[in-house]
Amino acid sequence: MAKIGIIGAGSWGIALSVLLHNNGHDVSVWSVIKEEIAMLKEKREHESKLPGVHLAEEIRFTDCLEEVTKDKDVLIMAVPSPYTRSTAKMMKGLVEKGQIVVNVAKGVEESTLDTLTDIIEEELPGVNTAVLSGPSHAEEVGRGLPTTCVVGAHDKETAQYLQNIFISPVFRVYTSPDMLGIELGGALKNVIALAAGMADGLGYGDNIKAALITRGIAEISRLGVAMGGKAETFYGLTGIGDLIVTCASVHSRNRKAGYLIGKGYTMEQAMDEVKMIVEGVYSAKAALAMAKKCGVEMPIAEQVNKILFEGKKAKDAMRELMLRSRRNEQDSLQW
Repeated sequence: MAKIGIIGAGSWGIALSVLLHNNGHDVSVWSVIKEEIAMLKEKREHESKLPGVHLAEEIRFTDCLEEVTKDKDVLIMAVPSPYTRSTAKMMKGLVEKGQIVVNVAKGVEESTLDTLTDIIEEELPGVNTAVLSGPSHAEEVGRGLPTTCVVGAHDKETAQYLQNIFISPVFRVYTSPDMLGIELGGALKNVIALAAGMADGLGYGDNIKAALITRGIAEISRLGVAMGGKAETFYGLTGIGDLIVTCASVHSRNRKAGYLIGKGYTMEQAMDEVKMIVEGVYSAKAALAMAKKCGVEMPIAEQVNKILFEGKKAKDAMRELMLRSRRNEQDSLQW
C-alpha cells in the first residue's frame, strides 16, 4: 500500500482517487476551494464534475496542503494546467527532495512554453517528476470502465513503481522514457480537438473528422519530434490514442467547446457554457509559438488560433484549410 496525496479535486483528481483507493492505497485529496472540500466530505460525491461516482469513506479530503503532502510516497498534480505553477509555488517547503510528483494534467504554459513537469521541477527543485497520460476521460475511469494509459519518468525504476501503483483490471498502464513526447501529445491534441468540434458544430460529418485527426497527428508529431520527442510516442496512446478520444467523445470539453464555436458561439461564450477549463484554448497560442520557434508548419493549429483570438469564422477557416497549396501526403515517399 502506498500513501498518495492528490493535489486537485476536479474530475480527473477525483476519478484517480477512486481508482487508487480501489487498488488498495491510502488516498488523500486536496482542493484550494473550502466549499468543494466540505461538499465532498458531506456528499461523498462530486456533484458537478463527476456525478454518480461514490467516494469511499476511506478517501480523505482536505483544504490543508501540508496535510496532503506530508509523509506521502507519491504526490499527484491534478490541477488544471493554468494553475500548475501557482500550485507548485504553494507547495514550496512542503515537498522533500526526491519526492515523486506525477503530473496528470495536459497543457503547455503560454508565457514560457514550458511543459508542466518543467514547471514543477523549476518551482520544486529536486523532486522526482513523472507524467501519466493517455486516452482517459475521468467520467469513464471514475466508473471503472477499461482504460489504458502511459506513465513516463526520468528513470525506469520510478516508471515501473508508478506502473504498479496505478495498474488494475480496469486500468492498464505502459511505461515510457519519453516524458517530453507524452506531455506534448497530451497538450497539443486538445488544439486539434477544438477543430474537430468546430467541424461537428458546422455539421460536416465523419469524413472531415477523420481527416482532422489524421492531419492533426501529423502536425503534432512534426512539432513534437522537432522539440525532442520521439516519433513512436505520437503514434501511441498519448498521441493518436488520446487524439482520437478527445476528438470523438461526448465527454471531451475541448470537442464540446469547439462544437459550440462551430455553432456560432464566441470562444468566451463556449468556455462559459462548458463550465470547466478548456485546456486547448490555453495551449493554442503556445502550440503556434512553439511551431514558429522550430520552423514547423501547423496549419490546423494556425486556423484554430485565428478563430479563437481573431474572430475568424470557423466555416472560413475550414475552407482555407481545404484550399491550401497542393502537396504530397508524405514527403518521405519517393516517386
